[in-house]
Amino acid sequence: MSPHSSRESSSHEPAPRLSASRLSTSHAVTSPTARFRKPAQPLAARYTDPAPRSLRPIEEPDFAPRIGERILFTGASGLLGRESVLALLRAGYDVRVFQRGDSGIAALLPDSVRPRFEQVRGDITNAQAVDLAMTGVNGVVHAAAKVSVSGEWADYERINIEGTRTLLQAALNRSVGSFLYISSPSVAHSGAAIVGDGAGVASPEHARGNYARSKAAAELLALEANGTALPGGGVMRVGALRPHLMWGPGDTQLVERILERSAAGRLPLLSGGTGLIDTLYIDNAADALVRGYQRLDAFAGQALVVTNGQPRTIAELLGGFCEAVGVPAPRFSVPAKVAALAGKVIERVWERLPKNVTAGDEPPMTEFLAEQLSTAHWFDQRRTRELLRWEPSVSIEEGYERLGLFYGDRYSGNKHSR
Repeated sequence: MSPHSSRESSSHEPAPRLSASRLSTSHAVTSPTARFRKPAQPLAARYTDPAPRSLRPIEEPDFAPRIGERILFTGASGLLGRESVLALLRAGYDVRVFQRGDSGIAALLPDSVRPRFEQVRGDITNAQAVDLAMTGVNGVVHAAAKVSVSGEWADYERINIEGTRTLLQAALNRSVGSFLYISSPSVAHSGAAIVGDGAGVASPEHARGNYARSKAAAELLALEANGTALPGGGVMRVGALRPHLMWGPGDTQLVERILERSAAGRLPLLSGGTGLIDTLYIDNAADALVRGYQRLDAFAGQALVVTNGQPRTIAELLGGFCEAVGVPAPRFSVPAKVAALAGKVIERVWERLPKNVTAGDEPPMTEFLAEQLSTAHWFDQRRTRELLRWEPSVSIEEGYERLGLFYGDRYSGNKHSR
């Protein structure tokens, strides 16, 4: 696929180098409203698909005409990445994904849309590979990250911080003026309850855990690049979105773990599950990402938290997941302090276990996870919606229904269910 003409810098002043000072420690086109078609029977086959997807249709009429702008998207294999790439394609963009493995997206696309999609294999820590991937693009959406709740700091630093630095420098070198960084609310969470707050300032010093600390440092690095002069003229616009607790069909990180453990009777509530939390249904997350890219001018240099704006108690949320697929909701409770202490011990033991024992999986409980499942954290969404000119299209209740349609009796027929 030949790139669009790029705003390259060969005849201009060299791009400035990004500062490491903090890290020593629109478009008029709007994403078309995606339709939801209720299938005649549960989509039991979809959860074995190597690229499971939401219930949004992927048919030719659902894609807007090509607008002649190409976006480089990193990290398209996960739930958010896959759905966001599809949402960008639906909105008329060309998308080049950059990652180490196959995203599985090309096989999902109609023949007429497939030429607008390109996949480049590479590692975001490889400057040469990143520079080649940056050729001929108009903007970047950086969603790739090491997201595990446990692991060595050096890995988080290399991927989340230095990978972001490499992408930013390549974008500057190529005079790519739009850069959307996908962050996390955990970058500004120090462990205390969040009750109707906005997006606080990212703090590597106070964030909890290696993932949150590294994402905080990377967010600061990205936002610091906002306003940097480009060799080809103009300045770079950088903004950050912090989607909070995304979930939906095909979500292996949250939904499927909850359902598997609930079906087996192994999922407790922490301190009764009374904390109020905000979540974000995946279709809403993808739409917000498209709007974030289109509205970068409105919040350049800033970070915005994105949620459904429907706080629910943790017990209610988990119960909704379970009821949707016909498995019992959690029926016992453990004190949060006990779970946090157990999580801390489990993390240390887990790190010492051989890979053939852990199978690359996450520990069943961590100190950070115990905090997340027992502490209130919901956010004021008025500024996010005002700046993005966006509203969620799928309610939590409709999201529950879609889980049931997607999974059918996969969990209620589980031999471990009670």
